[in-house]
Amino acid sequence: MTVNAMMAAEGLAELLARENAALAAMDLPTATALVEVKRAATDAFVAAHARAASMGAASTGAVPVPEVVRRLGELAAENRLLLERAMAVQQRVLAIIAEAAPRASMVAPRYGAAGGLVGARTALPVAIAASA
Repeated sequence: MTVNAMMAAEGLAELLARENAALAAMDLPTATALVEVKRAATDAFVAAHARAASMGAASTGAVPVPEVVRRLGELAAENRLLLERAMAVQQRVLAIIAEAAPRASMVAPRYGAAGGLVGARTALPVAIAASA
């Protein structure tokens, strides 16, 4: 692994650790703010790794996995679980809101100055004339 790839991996690992901490604390605004930065860091890591592979920097023999790559794998697995948990929580919140919305739109009955219900639909008087 080249120095550039190592630096990109370390940057991505640091970012995943920050996002995981935010997700674990259910701090969704902070986690959401990191999405674009995470995407850029991931792209930088993939590009650095591809450059290293194209230059022949990757060995054909067995090479010990650098600690940062192992850590990156662990953080990515944790990130996936935390993101799934956050999405499940958001779905529950949306379901609660959707269930409560119809009830919130109903207006409680109120009485007016004359003692009758205000806004209640009452039957209007109807006169029917029959001629035979």
